[in-house]
Order: sequence, then C-alpha cells, then structure tokens
Amino acid sequence: MAEVGAGSGGSSSSRREEINGAGLSSMDSLESRWVFQDEDDSEIDDEEDDDDYDDGPHLAGVDSDDEDTQDQRLIRTGPRIDSFDVEALEVPGAPRSDYEDFGMGRKIVLAFQTLGVVFGDVGTSPLYTFSVMFSKAPINGNEDVIGALSLVLYTLILIPLIKYVLVVLWANDDGEGGTFALYSLICRHAKVSLLPNQLPSDARISSFRLKVPSAELERSLKIKERLETSLTLKKLLLVLVLAGTSMVIADGVVTPAMSVMSAVGGLKVGVDAIEQDEVVMISVAFLVILFSVQKFGTSKVGLAVGPALFIWFCSLAGIGIYNLLKYDTSVLKAFNPVHIYLYFKRNSVKAWYALGGCLLCATGSEAMFADLCYFSVQSIQLTFVFLVLPCLLLGYLGQAAYLINNPSGEEQPFFYSIPGGMFWPIFLIANIAALIASRTMTTATFSCIKQSTALGCFPRLKIVHTSRKFMGQIYIPVINWFLLVVCLIVVCSISSINEIGNAYGIAELGVMMMTTILVTIVMLLIWQINIVIVLSFVIFFLGLELTFFSSVLWSVTDGSWIILVFAVIMFLIMYIWNYGSKLKYETEVKQKLSMDLMRELGCNLGTIRAPGIGLVYNELAKGVPAIFGHFLTTLPAIHSMIIFVCIKYVPVPMVPQSERFLFRRVCPKSYHIFRCIARYGYKDVRKENHQTFEQLLIESIEKFIRREAQERQLESDGDEDTDNEEDSSLSRVLIAPNGSVYSLAVPLLAEFGSSSNNPISEASTSEEVTADLAVDPSFSDAEHGLERELSFIRKAKESGVVYLLGHGDIRARKDSWFIKKLVINYFYAFLRKNCRRGIANLSVPHSHLMQVGMTYMV
Repeated sequence: MAEVGAGSGGSSSSRREEINGAGLSSMDSLESRWVFQDEDDSEIDDEEDDDDYDDGPHLAGVDSDDEDTQDQRLIRTGPRIDSFDVEALEVPGAPRSDYEDFGMGRKIVLAFQTLGVVFGDVGTSPLYTFSVMFSKAPINGNEDVIGALSLVLYTLILIPLIKYVLVVLWANDDGEGGTFALYSLICRHAKVSLLPNQLPSDARISSFRLKVPSAELERSLKIKERLETSLTLKKLLLVLVLAGTSMVIADGVVTPAMSVMSAVGGLKVGVDAIEQDEVVMISVAFLVILFSVQKFGTSKVGLAVGPALFIWFCSLAGIGIYNLLKYDTSVLKAFNPVHIYLYFKRNSVKAWYALGGCLLCATGSEAMFADLCYFSVQSIQLTFVFLVLPCLLLGYLGQAAYLINNPSGEEQPFFYSIPGGMFWPIFLIANIAALIASRTMTTATFSCIKQSTALGCFPRLKIVHTSRKFMGQIYIPVINWFLLVVCLIVVCSISSINEIGNAYGIAELGVMMMTTILVTIVMLLIWQINIVIVLSFVIFFLGLELTFFSSVLWSVTDGSWIILVFAVIMFLIMYIWNYGSKLKYETEVKQKLSMDLMRELGCNLGTIRAPGIGLVYNELAKGVPAIFGHFLTTLPAIHSMIIFVCIKYVPVPMVPQSERFLFRRVCPKSYHIFRCIARYGYKDVRKENHQTFEQLLIESIEKFIRREAQERQLESDGDEDTDNEEDSSLSRVLIAPNGSVYSLAVPLLAEFGSSSNNPISEASTSEEVTADLAVDPSFSDAEHGLERELSFIRKAKESGVVYLLGHGDIRARKDSWFIKKLVINYFYAFLRKNCRRGIANLSVPHSHLMQVGMTYMV
C-alpha cells in the first residue's frame, strides 16, 4: 500500500521573489527553467491556472533590460508556483534506483542472474545464424566462410557492444529501459505528450528533476521548442514509439519460435529418422511448458536458469576452441574487415540476401535494454563484456573453422561441429538454453506493456508483481497466454527455420531503428553532447540498420509477413487506445463544471449534505469533473465532505512514497471539498487496501489543514509588518527545500482575502512562528476554527467513506467521419469494455461503491 503523505515543512504559501529593474533572479535551483525571450517579450508566460478555488500567485514577469535587441535572448526563470507546487516543495527526495546501493558482491550475483533473463536470446544465436546465412548464399569456397564470419564478428561488435552496451544502456529512465522509457524521458524534458494532463507540480517530484543546462543548451532549447509547438512532430514521435513497442511485442512471439525450433532441429543431426513434422510437434510441447512457468517470476527463474546459461556459454567457448585447434586457425584473419568487402564482391546480390541471416547474431540486443528494469546497467555491461561476447566470438570462430574443412555441414553447422562423444549432453544444454532464451523477449514484452499502460497507450490489464524487492519484475497473464497462442500459430504455419529467421529479423530491426531515433533525440535534448557525435551515431547506425532491413524486407513474401501483420495489429490497438483516451480527457476538460456554478449552488451544492466522506474518482487533474454534476442530479443527497481523487501517472519510473499525494481546496472552506492528486510512476505498484488508504488519506488531509493554519498566521504577520518595509527594494524571503527563493507575502487560499504585495520584515523559522502565535490575540479564534474543521473531518470519517465512481464513455457524434465512428464506437469501446477497471486495485466492498455512468459525445 502506497502511503499517503501530504508532507510538511516551512511556509509554502509564499510566492517567488519578484526581481525588478534590470537584474534577473540569482536563484541557483536545479528547478529553474531556461527559455528564449523575443525582443518584444516583457514577461514569461506560464500555463493557465486551473479552476480550483485558489488565488495563489502566478509567475512574476521578468522585465527586459535591453528593449532594443533584435535577437532572442536566453534567460533563466524560476518555476511557476501554485498550491500544488508549494506542497510538492516540502517533501523529501528518495533513492533513484533499487540497485545503486548494492556492493560489488551483490552486483556479481545480479550479473549471474542476467544470464538467464537478458542474454538467453543472443546466447542461442549460434544455433541458427550461419545456417540461415548459407541458405541464402551457399558456400563456394573458404573465402565465403571467412567473409561470412567477418560479417558476423563485426555485427556483434558494432550493434550489441558499441551501440547497446556502451551507448543505449545509458539512455535509461532511472533504471527503466525500452522504447516507452525513452519516450517518458523525452516527455519529462519537453511537453510532447498528447494527453494534456501535465501539471507544474509534476516537476517537483525528486525523480523528475532536470539537469543544469550545459554548453549545448541553446541547441537543446530550440529542439525542445520545436517539439512542443509542433503537433505533427508530437504525433510522429508517438507513432515511432508505438511502432517500436509493437515490434517488441512481435519479437516476444518470434523469439521463442526461432530459439526452440532451431534447438530441437538438432535431433535431425543425431537421429536420422526424425522429420520436420516431429520437430514441430516437440517444439510446440516445449513452448507450452515454457509459457506455463513464466508466472513464477524473473528472480526465481533467473536464479534457476543462470547456472544453465553459464554452462551453455562455457560449452560454446569450449567447442569453439576445440574446432579452432582441430581444423583451422586461419579463420582468425576474419577480424580484418577487408574480407567483408571481398565477400560482397564475390557474391554481390546473394551476400546482400545473407545480411538478413547475419543480423540474427545480434538478436537479443534490444532485450538488454528492454529488460534493464530487472537488473542494473553495470551488471548487464559486466556480464556481456567479460563473458557473453568472448564466448560468442569463440563459438562463431569454431563453427567457421569446421565449415572450412566440412562445407557440407552448412545446414546445421553448430550441431555438426560438436565432438562426437559430446553431442547428446550439448544437445540437452542447447535445448535448455533455447527455452531460457525464449523467455528473454517475453519479459521485455511485459515491461514494455506496463510502461505503455501507465502512459496511456495500452488498455489496463492485470499485472502480477513476482518480486517483493524489485517492483520492476512483473508477469501479465493475459499477454503471456496471448503470446503463446500466436507463437504456436507461427511455429505451425511457418515450419522453416529460414522463414522464421526472416520474420525474426524484421521484428528485431524494427525495434532497433526506433531505438536509434529516440536515443538520438535524447542525445540532442537531454545529454546535449556535441552535434558531430550525434550525427555520427545516427548516420552510422541508422544507415547500417536500414541496410539490414532492406535485406529482410526483400524476402517478406516467404511467410514472415505474418509477423508484420501481428505488429500492425498491436500498433493499431495502442494507437486507438491512446486516441480514444485523449478524446475522452479533452472532452471532460471542456465539460467540467465552472466555479461560478459551484458558488451559485452554495455550500449545500443545491442538495442535502449527508454525514460521511465521498471519494469521487476521476481523471481530471484540474477543475470539477462533469460527472460530479451527474451525481448531484442523480443522487438525493451528497456527502458532507467530498474529495476528488485523481490517479495520475507522471513520466517518471517511480514516485517516492512521501511525494505521492497532493491536496488542495476546490471551493471555499464551508463547502468541505478537496482535491487529491495521487501521482504514480509507470514502475509504481498500485495494490492498496481501502481501509488503510482511507486512514492515511484522512491523516494527510489533517496535515494539510494544519499547514494551512500556519500559513495563514504567517500571512497575518506579513500584513502587520508591511508598513515597516515599504521602502525596501527587495522583499525578505524564504529559502524552500529545493533551493528556490520565495516571498512570504501571498496567501495560499483566496478566502483569506487579498494579501498585500509588500513583503514582511523577516522570514521566520517554525520555532519563531510558534512563539509569535502564542502572543497573538487572534490566535485563539484561528485555533478554534482549526479544531472545528478537524473535528468535522473525524466525524465525517466515522460516518463512513463511500467511493463514487463515474464511468465516462465516449461516442462519436452523428456528423463525424465514418472512420472516427468505427474507431470510437466499436474498436475503442470494445477495448474499454474488456480492459481492467481503474478501481480494480482497491479491494473495496460493494456496499461502499456507488457508480454512475455518463456518455460524452466527441
């Protein structure tokens, strides 16, 4: 259960210090913002304030001290502050990663576990890489073997090692990897999300904090401005992310098919009577077993299969060394890249076809990034560089040495190259490794789907957390069995390893290209590194991947089109869900109740206020949802205390427990209406007991109200001392926990009247405030008002808590386009009907639930 904490601290009603004249703010806060200011701009515009009952301060303007300049100027501003922002300043930070405090011993254990979770896919690539390559470009001499080997060696060095291990792994989002983690990272630094539910207070989360600007700041800001102002670029970025994610899911289908089929295919080498049909049947049985044990979790399975993969990699290295010494050590000259040129010169078009098979040696590279949430960057890098890569290189060198002396074994070079007495033990280990490898992209698929769900791009599904220590280790039952069904269809319909390998290449390259583009944006926008390095990275790797992609697309008619169709279906599901969710949210924003209407209704809201607390769940982060008006017109009475609860996902992996909940009054004090925003990262767990939730919620509201009383007293002190500071050019200030500078003059709540803009004489500590309150004659009235409100809340809690759920559905207007009607009224409606309800994570008895339906026309 996530603890509810409103946080407490120093004065939070104060506004940011205004800087008059020519000088700019001297704040050194990490949260200050850098923006461009045109020559005729006189102030920095901020987001429109919401409709909640709050006359909190707005961002003070920054006056130009050089009105004649014709160029854009780079200036730094402080953050916009409202009551949500102020409260967010008061909560402490939290550790950013589950793994950052681990010692070297624990990291070595994690590195051992990565063998069974991350490297199974790339580790089993020697089973099929050469066989697929030579099926497209048969061996016509020793130079063909050397050239093909050189291609494989440099593909392994360039893609898995240089691109992923040395570059891409560092583009993680606080320990999370994958295409959606990159998208989240970009969303945090530029407002490119199509769902308009961002709040300034989101940037106050400790894991949300941005970097101090670097020397490449100007270029980064221009890119940021371009991304934020162009709807086309926002949509294009989302399409790239969804396309990459759909390819990851497709990869989760084809990886088990390829790994298991290639391993079981070794039976045809050991037993002459085995036919392809028997291989397919055995593969189907293995796949059913594989997906059935997925529910036991990554940690448990990783510990169990880690030793098996370690034996497998040692076997690869041992067989490679044996074949090198027995057959031909001249294959070592394949490290000279000139043999790649000679290979293409001799085979031309056939060599180009063989590129699709060559790529298979790098399959599983994306798994290193997508499965990053399960382990640390260091453990993955350590394992790949010092164990996985050397063993793979030795394995391919050994197979090439065997083929130079036995070119007829090109159909199954791995199994033919095994020493006679070791065939069956190695065959058993190979099948175990293949089963383990099949899990690699399955776990990556789970991770990507959870991320996409949290960011509003996939229907909500039941997610099972398989580890109490590491929240990133998950299992999604529906996806697990769905992948099994599709995988069995692929195995039974495409029985040829070569055709499955081509489908494998399509899925893998689709993910790789999307990752390259997104990492390039991260380099420009966030890392802010030299433009030459960025261009070198994107031109080289994207060009390389496009070359591979052209090869696999040429053979798409062989049967690999099935994977493309599957990926397109997954893409459409995610895009339709995002499109429908965006329309629904925008419509709710447009139809929210105005504050004028709430004031006209009065504190009784035009109905009877019955004792108790009503928790109104809605998706709006601002304003009063229209569904609340539906409750007022439908129910004979409404609860004496109303709390609008908004479950909001922010683009960070995890929100610390102490920063989870923020509160605000929605109406004047007599209305007893509050807003609670519950913020979650896409890695957070939502599994809450309703009784504990209610208790912590009430405790947090009490803290919020007590802090209000302290702020009001500070404001009254400011009013008394105003006359003493009329001639001061700069106000006395309060230093907030994040380092920003704030005045103490503006009230948090408008119902306390207009506060003077003049500053107080000095900033008081909490102890000084307490001493002042003791001698203030008005303190007793304020104290009695505070106790009355707290007593009212406790009595409302004793009367009971009811969850008011509004199910808002959307329908396309009659005059809408046919495609929109089809998408909204049928496809999106089907997904929404069959997805998991947002309240499903709260174990609330039916007697405490009250539901009202509402349909929006979009």
